[in-house]
Amino acid sequence: MSNLQQTPSAQPPVLPTTGLSKWPQIKPFLPIGRETWRKLGLEGKAPRAIKLSETCAVYKNSDVLRWIADPLNYTEDVA
Repeated sequence: MSNLQQTPSAQPPVLPTTGLSKWPQIKPFLPIGRETWRKLGLEGKAPRAIKLSETCAVYKNSDVLRWIADPLNYTEDVA
């Protein structure tokens, strides 16, 4: 018998379908950098940041997932 312990393989990151996430949480899912993401948000071509304070911004997970599904045709929801 071998004394080797099997460690579970690392689970890939998962972005929840609801809720809010900060940049470090959505970064693994995006093929672009933070500044490009910010600029696309200002142009309405990506989800806009929701400012919680001067130094804290979050993004709606549902909007981020919608952008990931179709980045070229993403448009902001007009509410």
